[in-house]
Amino acid sequence: MTNLRVLFDTNVVLDGLLDRVPFVEDAALLIDAVVRHEITGILCATTLTTVDYIIGRERTAAVARNTICQLLEVYEMAPVGRRELERASASSFSDFEDAVLHAAAHTASANAIVTRNTSDFSAATIPVYTPKELRTMLAV
Repeated sequence: MTNLRVLFDTNVVLDGLLDRVPFVEDAALLIDAVVRHEITGILCATTLTTVDYIIGRERTAAVARNTICQLLEVYEMAPVGRRELERASASSFSDFEDAVLHAAAHTASANAIVTRNTSDFSAATIPVYTPKELRTMLAV
């Protein structure tokens, strides 16, 4: 699958960064696919603030900042501004954070979203996959 542009939900990124069992293997293999440029990984701007907060709380502020710098080197960023927030608030998503991720995915021209919580994205107009499903599709 060439030119696959995948927006990573925050939970998948954190699974890989924090070695969350039993999710870490699938997440890490997808993150490696981004690092190897097999797929284009995209993060919502709000994911970085959440990652900074959680990594800072579970590790240290310095580790969190270093992690953010590494993510910025590897992933494209999907911006969140007024347009995305308005689109999210007008959507039929029950969870505003997921609606914002979905709106940002559109802005960034993502053609897939990867999340552990596919049911949270039932209103999505972009294909949504679990990490395991996406790994199978990519054969990684």
